[in-house]
Parts: sequence; C-alpha cells; structure tokens
Amino acid sequence: MLRPTSTTLQLREMILNGELAPDERLREAELALRLGTSRMPIRQALPVLAQEGLLVRSGQRGYAVRAFTPDESLDALRLRASLEGMAARTLAERGASPDILDGLRACLAEGDALFTERVITVDDELRYGEMNARFHALVLAGARIPLLEELAARCNLVPFAAPRAIAFAHLDKRTVFDLLFYAHRQHHSIVEAIAAGKGDRAEFLFRDHAVTQENSMHMERTGAAPVRAEEFPETARAASGH
Repeated sequence: MLRPTSTTLQLREMILNGELAPDERLREAELALRLGTSRMPIRQALPVLAQEGLLVRSGQRGYAVRAFTPDESLDALRLRASLEGMAARTLAERGASPDILDGLRACLAEGDALFTERVITVDDELRYGEMNARFHALVLAGARIPLLEELAARCNLVPFAAPRAIAFAHLDKRTVFDLLFYAHRQHHSIVEAIAAGKGDRAEFLFRDHAVTQENSMHMERTGAAPVRAEEFPETARAASGH
C-alpha cells in the first residue's frame, strides 16, 4: 500500500472540489506549478490517487482524473457502512478477541493524541486517515467473515468511499477539526459497544458513522451545520487525557 502525503491530500481535495475535472489528463509540471512544489511529490502522489480509484491510466506513463458522480461515491460509502455495521454487530455478538480490542483501543489512543492541541494540521489529517483505515480494517477482520472484507474492499475502490480517503469540500480548519473530532468520538462509542457485546448498538453507530464522512465531502451542498467539539465535553476530556 502506497502511503499518502500532504501533496496527495491537496490533489485529492482538488478532485473533490472540481478543480481537476473528470477525464482531465494530469501533467506533473503544471500541477507542481499550481501547488508550488517540485515534480517529485506530484510523481509520488499520482500512483497513490490511482490506487484510491481517483485516477486512471492515460497513455503509457500518465494519469487522468477518473470520471465519477457524487451519487456513485455516496452509494459506495453507504454500502460500505452497511457491511461494516454488520461486521461490528457480528464482532460484538461473537465476542472480540483481546488482540482485536487492543488494536481498536490503540487506534483510539492514537486518535486522541491528534486532538490534544485543539487544532488539526495537514499531517494530522494524514495520520487520522491512516488510523481510520486501520480501525475499520480491524472491525472487518475481527468479524471473521471473508466475504464481508472482500465486498468492503470493492467499495473502497470507488472515489472517496475508503476510510483512508480524508478530504474536505472547501471547509475551514475549525470545521475540519470538529468533523474529525466527532468522528473519533464515534470510534470511542463503537469500541464501547463492541466490548460490551451490544450488537444492535455497534451496528447502528457504524452506519451513523458514515454520515460524518458524507458531511465532510458535501457540507456546502447539504447546508448541514457543523458539529462543534465542545458539544461533547466527555470526549474532549478523553482526548486531552483528563
């Protein structure tokens, strides 16, 4: 798995926001000029975006933006949420192994550490995306249903449907912080439900968890009000270690 960088995040959001149009062929020199960087970070980012399903091969060595509709991304996201909800229910009802619970709690601790400064940076967004991908993968693996993992993996190939694909539609940093903070609060609740063997609640929380990702990508279109971190003081205390 190729690892994303800050340049990957910038290009991902340019695709989400329409600054890079569907079927547009990407030229390293032009992108480097637009982003104020050298060609090397662009060259490293393009295969990552292709792996995420955002780009397709164009010619022998180039890439173009994959044509897709918002509905395709939302359908894949909601289908993935249903599959992961089923996995969370199964994991809670069958009982999670100590290794799975330890892995999930390690993700919680890693996420908590990102929010201690009450501000989110580009590097923090990337680290959150990596942690989020591990969290979701652990739930799927813990359910021990290979078909669920395979179907979820297929959903992840649709643009912006994967847990790692953190992207925001022209949102200010305060709103980005609030959305990620709220999503991580949901992580805490999901782990509590799984550990307590509450299958119904674990499934509901996982399905609801996908709404946060929808808001991050379509806040302007839906007009949804952002959730503020201070509305959840109990999670703020957990994130700060108090």
